[in-house]
Amino acid sequence: MNKNQDEEKIVSAYEKAAMDGIDPRCIPQKLENPVPEHDEIIYPDYSNEEQANWKFLYNRQMDFLTDRACEEYIVGAGKLNLSEDRIPYLKDLSHIFYNSTGWKVARVPGLIHAQNFFELLRRKVFPSTDYIRRTEELDYTPAPDLFHDIFGHMPLLTNKNFASFYQMFGEAALKAEGMNRKYLETFHWFTVEFGLIRKPEGMRIYGAGIVSSHGEVQSALSSNVEVKAFVPENIVKQDYDVWHLQPILFAIESFEELEIGFKEWTKKAGLI
Repeated sequence: MNKNQDEEKIVSAYEKAAMDGIDPRCIPQKLENPVPEHDEIIYPDYSNEEQANWKFLYNRQMDFLTDRACEEYIVGAGKLNLSEDRIPYLKDLSHIFYNSTGWKVARVPGLIHAQNFFELLRRKVFPSTDYIRRTEELDYTPAPDLFHDIFGHMPLLTNKNFASFYQMFGEAALKAEGMNRKYLETFHWFTVEFGLIRKPEGMRIYGAGIVSSHGEVQSALSSNVEVKAFVPENIVKQDYDVWHLQPILFAIESFEELEIGFKEWTKKAGLI
């Protein structure tokens, strides 16, 4: 089998799940037209049930994050004024980002195509949904919703090292081909989504997939998980499954290490 045939077989974990018929919401959408950004974003007319779902999810996760989430996440959530009171307005969050790290927010219709995602990151724009999971999906939703995007991802975008790393990730991903695309997806999974960080007070969580998940936030720091050191060359080759609690995670020592380590690895790979 030649190289081109090998590369044709490389698919993302979400693409594979979609091909297996798990849930159509996991099929990435390709953006055909520009999406609203920053001041262009309009606040939806959320129902009382949707607002109640945000309040339930916010309170449940915050109760679990005490002594589990890293300080940088907690500080970021405070900067964004996240609270149980109501679903945040993406435009307001965008202004907070712009004034702190130069980022903005774009409203997207759901899980988007990788190329669109990376292009937004390269421009320092975070793509977020503005719909929330249904009441029957409070414990688990197969595709990202606003709770995952806002509560999970956004607090760390107020951190300068993390924000710098994430912009660099978008830049590198746009240049990646073949196995490097798969490697970057895996790196994203074990850092942005399921990353841990070592602190003097003990292991803490920073990954959005953990902080926004009822099951993962209880499992990630348990004896059921094997924690490995942050070595980019090892991370990108680690297998994982998007549909089960993660048995293997990686821990950084600091967000500066994440930024520098990613930069060094991508330079070796010729991606930046």
